[in-house]
Amino acid sequence: TDELRRVTQASYGIFSGPPKEWAVLRFTQHRAQWVEGELWHPQQMATREPDGSYLLKVPYSDDRELLGDILRYGADVQVLEPKELRAKVQKTLLDAV
Repeated sequence: TDELRRVTQASYGIFSGPPKEWAVLRFTQHRAQWVEGELWHPQQMATREPDGSYLLKVPYSDDRELLGDILRYGADVQVLEPKELRAKVQKTLLDAV
């Protein structure tokens, strides 16, 4: 039903519920060619930037799955917003080294 879809697909990944934030991610020109063909979320907003990078915005309610997906791109992705998500990615990468 529409109600079920609204609840389960409002946010990124397996976590349901209304989005609390929008992640704004910038992928390098090198990685953009692959990420551009992926559907991260039905309500995502994306643009190819003049420098060839790819700007992706996705809604999320819980950052756990999103964090894992961001980390798999390593230095080919930069979290621009929100600050809290950016800080979690930074801490995770620093802890890894």
